[in-house]
Amino acid sequence: MSNLVVRWWDSDVGYSFRHSPTAMVAALIALLCIVGGLFAPWVAPHNPLDLTTLDLMDARLPPAWMEGGSTKYLLGTDDQGRDLFSAILYGARISLIVGGISVVISVIVGVALGLLAGFVGGWVDAFLMRLCDVMLSFPAILIALMIAGVARAIYPNANEQVSFGVLIVAISLTGWVQYARTVRGSTLVERGKEYVQAARVTGVSSMKIMYRHVLPNVTGPVLVLATVQLATAIITEATLSFLGVGVPPTSPSLGTLINNGNAVLFSGEWWVLLFPAGMLILIALSVNLLGDWLRDALNPRLN
Repeated sequence: MSNLVVRWWDSDVGYSFRHSPTAMVAALIALLCIVGGLFAPWVAPHNPLDLTTLDLMDARLPPAWMEGGSTKYLLGTDDQGRDLFSAILYGARISLIVGGISVVISVIVGVALGLLAGFVGGWVDAFLMRLCDVMLSFPAILIALMIAGVARAIYPNANEQVSFGVLIVAISLTGWVQYARTVRGSTLVERGKEYVQAARVTGVSSMKIMYRHVLPNVTGPVLVLATVQLATAIITEATLSFLGVGVPPTSPSLGTLINNGNAVLFSGEWWVLLFPAGMLILIALSVNLLGDWLRDALNPRLN
């Protein structure tokens, strides 16, 4: 593992990273947010999901540096007495997990279908691309809302695992299209090159050519797109949760925290909305900046 890190650090991409202050700052912010979210049970000072530890006497406390605040609650508390800093870490954990799994599923499905469409061609290519056109004709958030709404109607008393699964499927169903179209375009270019023709002449099967020869040469655009789509998936999850069709209230994500803050914004409790929204903005912005840097690093002609 250490050798891989050293080789990456000494590569052209590593050199570009070392000489890009924006990429380094974005990577640091993203790393802090991701580590804080994924390791929330060990990092957070309180467990906001444990109702036995909540005290309504501590409800609606301002941040620690304001008058009336408590050093016990760094960013204040909400109307249930939950520590807002801990709730944000737990909420980011859910948003990151749902968004990350959605991107992984979208990449697997999109890359596989894109390779198949570009390499095989013919009616397979035509069918898959028309399917992509149909998916792109509807707003992604509308499709996700429809799937989440239908699933809730079918399973009104679904547990948390089912709710998470429905949310992941809803986001993934609209995310694979971009990968399929991107990989298909790159595959159309690669399949006519000499190394592919040489592999065919030597009797290598089409499946091995696709995944052993073509796939490694089309991963650059996929990595860039996956980085950007991670931020999009997290925002989509937060939007669905804000609208009340995402994760259940017992497992609040950043979207549900923002929704709770929006309900009490005009009561003067601005911190309940500002800090969860700020966390969402930090994650999305840092990941997007990393995606922009990665695009430039993998395509020097853009510099």
